[in-house]
Amino acid sequence: MTDNPYWQSPDAGEPERHQPSPWATPGATPTPGAPTPGPVPQYGAAPGWTPPPKPGLIPLRPLSFGTILGSSFRVIRRNPGPTFGLSVLLYGFITIVFAAVFGAVLAFSVGRMSTAGGEDLDEILSGSVALIALSSLIPVGLAVVATGILQGIISLEVSRATLGEKLKTRGLWRLAKGRLGSLIGYTAIVSGIGVVFIAIASFITFGAFALGGETFTSGSPQAVMGGLLGAVLLTIVIGLAFTVVGAYFGTKLAFVPTIILLERLTIIPAVKRSWQLTKGNFWRTLGTQLLIGVIINVASQVISTPIAFIIGIAGSLVNPNSDADAFTVTIIATYGIIGILTIVVGAVGLVMQSSAYSLIYIDIRMRREGLDLELLRYVEAKQSGANDVPNPYLPHAGATPPAPPAAGSPWA
Repeated sequence: MTDNPYWQSPDAGEPERHQPSPWATPGATPTPGAPTPGPVPQYGAAPGWTPPPKPGLIPLRPLSFGTILGSSFRVIRRNPGPTFGLSVLLYGFITIVFAAVFGAVLAFSVGRMSTAGGEDLDEILSGSVALIALSSLIPVGLAVVATGILQGIISLEVSRATLGEKLKTRGLWRLAKGRLGSLIGYTAIVSGIGVVFIAIASFITFGAFALGGETFTSGSPQAVMGGLLGAVLLTIVIGLAFTVVGAYFGTKLAFVPTIILLERLTIIPAVKRSWQLTKGNFWRTLGTQLLIGVIINVASQVISTPIAFIIGIAGSLVNPNSDADAFTVTIIATYGIIGILTIVVGAVGLVMQSSAYSLIYIDIRMRREGLDLELLRYVEAKQSGANDVPNPYLPHAGATPPAPPAAGSPWA
């Protein structure tokens, strides 16, 4: 009860009053007969609203160095089949080819030297060394081609993982359809150029040591030391020069396989595009790859060295009498296990380096061309049910940030 004489019960016959809609204009008079406004819509219930983009491999914004490095590790864990599996196959193939070619040439050379006379031994030895050096260039060329193909496939995986998509190996090969020819052609050209330059450097080095060795016939110790010292210095200078040139061009052309697959360009435009994107990002790209290479090499040594040591001790315990057959089996088992570990660690390293190239490429385009906006629009359109969404990685005219979407478009 209340002492207020003007108080009435809520069911005293007064007509029901509706609370004004929070969306109505303040001070406006409700129109008679207008529908009664419903409850206040909650956040997320408005018509046409879609949830924020689902997080993928990386945040859709310019990336930091830590994000690039950490995401390179997560690529394998996120989708191991098309990444680690393909890398193991390619790296294992390269290792087997290298072992087969090098072993065959070495066995042939040793057989010739064992049957050669004393007067022909020097010539056969020189020819065998040159043949072994040249035969090692075949696996090097295959490694360059395989690495380029893997980088292209990994770039497709990274590009889809960035959008929150996860494709199988068949799906990645389907995306690569029509671009593998250009990718293989580019890697074959690079491999051929590298083999030619390595052969030239080897020929110059071999010639320098041959000339230095001829100074032994002069009988002068000063001439002997001078010839050998000159050959060693020339070898060091050539090695440093090729390392610097290889690092420079390797970094400037680092994105060519990625561009061929993602932007679907031919070889020459892809080379120009990579040269343009690395302008101002040379040291960042090179430093990231060097750091990843150091991490992989250290990990490889940490894994392989203790295992080799343990296998060596186990072999001594199993074969205390130094039996020849048991010793051969132990050596084969040791190198077999180390070879398998090398393939596994090398495959992980290839995936990480290829992923890092792709992530740096995406980051540069986010900073220069507003690619992050295109990726956000793509994700939002796919989540809203759109099927005919254009590829967001295709280059825009003039490489400028995209304009705002027009009213009524699926991107609005």
